[in-house]
Amino acid sequence: MICKIPKNQPKNRLLLKHSRLFFSFTERNDTFDMKDNKQQTYIWFPTLFSLLFIVGVLVGTQLDNNVPMIQAHSNASKSFSALGQGKIEELIRYVDAKYVDDVSRQRLMEEAIGAIIHELDPHSSYISAEELKRVNEQLEGSFEGIGVEFMMFDDTLTIVSVLAGGPSEKTGLKVGDKIIGINDTIVAGKNKPLNKIVDQLKGEKGSTVVVSVLRSKEKSQRKFVIHRDAIPINSIDVAYTIGNGIGYLKINRFSASTHEEFMKHLEALVEKEGVKDLILDLRHNPGGYLQQATMLLSQLFKEKGKLLVYTEGRTVKRTDYKTSGRNFFSIDKVAVLIDEGSASASEIVAGAIQDLDRGIIVGRRSFGKGLVQEQYNLNDGSALRLTVARYYTPSGRSIQRAYNDLKEYDADIAHRYQNGELEDVNNIVTIDSLKFRTSKGRIVYGGGGIIPDIFVPLDTSFYNETYNGLRNYTPQFVFKLAESRELPKRLEDISISEDVIDEFLNYCKTKKVMLDKLGTSVLRAEAKRLLEARIANQIQGNIGYYQIWNKGDIVIQKAIEALQASDPLKLSALK
Repeated sequence: MICKIPKNQPKNRLLLKHSRLFFSFTERNDTFDMKDNKQQTYIWFPTLFSLLFIVGVLVGTQLDNNVPMIQAHSNASKSFSALGQGKIEELIRYVDAKYVDDVSRQRLMEEAIGAIIHELDPHSSYISAEELKRVNEQLEGSFEGIGVEFMMFDDTLTIVSVLAGGPSEKTGLKVGDKIIGINDTIVAGKNKPLNKIVDQLKGEKGSTVVVSVLRSKEKSQRKFVIHRDAIPINSIDVAYTIGNGIGYLKINRFSASTHEEFMKHLEALVEKEGVKDLILDLRHNPGGYLQQATMLLSQLFKEKGKLLVYTEGRTVKRTDYKTSGRNFFSIDKVAVLIDEGSASASEIVAGAIQDLDRGIIVGRRSFGKGLVQEQYNLNDGSALRLTVARYYTPSGRSIQRAYNDLKEYDADIAHRYQNGELEDVNNIVTIDSLKFRTSKGRIVYGGGGIIPDIFVPLDTSFYNETYNGLRNYTPQFVFKLAESRELPKRLEDISISEDVIDEFLNYCKTKKVMLDKLGTSVLRAEAKRLLEARIANQIQGNIGYYQIWNKGDIVIQKAIEALQASDPLKLSALK
């Protein structure tokens, strides 16, 4: 999703929601989010095709509905109000007054608006007042809450992360604590809806909540009085030196704080750790602020005035976004990782890097969203998120996929699997009339996402119910493991024995995971890798998890190989 700030706006800090739920804490999602986003597939084709279709709908939904927008202060709300007092309002008045059964006037109005929006593009949307209230809670780039991340284990919330310096850490909550009660309400073992528990833990800064927890090996509950506070939500998951002077930085979305976070991490990587080259991981990143993407891009170019992207619409004049020339840190080679979940602002970054031959793009074809939305508030507290322009990469290409058939648009990922594109770059359909050239003359295509310079096929052998089951139950098992034995203190001390693997697989069997979709050797190898990464997460958080997990990531390995070449672009399949 691309968000654009009108020039006459005060500075608004907007947080783009990623694939996970972000409140004052988040619910951990250890299924593949290819996610950005939340893709699950099965190995047998009919089931796989159906699930891929669903994933396509979910990705589209995330890009449509889950991205907060800048509120554009204009006379638009009056215009829409006037429209509501016209023919639609007149029709609803007749229904309200004369129809044989009772109907909800508000529901009819929202259904009518929804029908109008449905006739537009896939990314324009109407946001009800109730939904907008929830979305607006994220606008400032932080939440007011207790500062924990949790998972639901056997109908009980278990804390998996405590924000350093946050209200819960200050009070004494620890990883592994089980939340039994909130204020005077028991929440454990009640099959209570997650959103209801979330509502009880959220609250205004300075307000208090009493949380009752059961700590490992203790029989009695502990009570903690927590003073809620502002909880920052980071858009950069991790940044560390991956080896050989190469830095790795993963961005989960482009929020209002992304550029600031990027500069902080880049300073540490370059000045403290001596990083020369950079891997920028934008896989499963659904996008966000256009301005944040261009400010980040500008740090990767020394020259001033280079065109990075431009936007233009029927009633919106062309706006160019160029490099500032204020390059603070020296980065030599750049590799950008993308996949079918990389969209919008992620595609702006990848498109500019590719068109200007600044670096190498590695992975699979991106989502293909090149539309810009602005948000208009309506009088009843709801809002209209309306597409007002398209964006174009430096070579002049639009990467927006065709959306004349919305069902086909939502089923795009399923089609990519069906035509073999996810496994073979030669199956990507390109259109000669949408052929463009990079600054060095390499051919690139518009009309449907960014095609990578180095294609890395999807390994479908791990997209089945067995592997997904292993991933889903790894966190729970590791927490149980930590209750029965002491985990290592350092990453290099992590060692998974065959007995622990057997114990884990037996645990998965008790959870009805069918273990017959992977060969025995592959099954045990992947179980070992999953356990090592999750234990690393227990030891050092995200940085520990990614340091272990990325060792087996073939896309990252291909990026490292490219950066170690004298000229990575010579490895490109684009000619």
